[in-house]
Amino acid sequence: MAGTHPATDESATRTARELRTAFGRLYRRFKELSDNQGLTPSQASILSRLGKEGEASASDLAAAERVKPQAVVPTLAALEERALIQRRPDPGDKRRQLISLSQSGKAMFEGAQQEGDEWLARAIQERLSTAERKTLTEALTLIERLTKP
Repeated sequence: MAGTHPATDESATRTARELRTAFGRLYRRFKELSDNQGLTPSQASILSRLGKEGEASASDLAAAERVKPQAVVPTLAALEERALIQRRPDPGDKRRQLISLSQSGKAMFEGAQQEGDEWLARAIQERLSTAERKTLTEALTLIERLTKP
């Protein structure tokens, strides 16, 4: 029957729950460390996405954020008002604009990213043995495999 999935065993279900919980805690810890300087969660998300991807159109950002294109308009306007993003015509389609981080936006994104990376590196160094770090690295390969379509 279409749309049905085979039952998962108890071990897989428990592991999924624990993994989701651990990633949720890690995500919240990164959010605590990050000084979003008054950005809303939507603004911070788009700033982060542009920091990672380089540039995108408003419709690309909306799709990535899983919102309607008109929903990103006020978010982009607020980021532009704070001089955190810049726009330029898309060379392949003059009707579209490509949005990227401004120098101020890059500095904000990189500062937040560096702060989180430093905290996590210190935590790994202080709390995990060499063998545990190797295990974590191996687990990351498996986690990456889980994220593939």
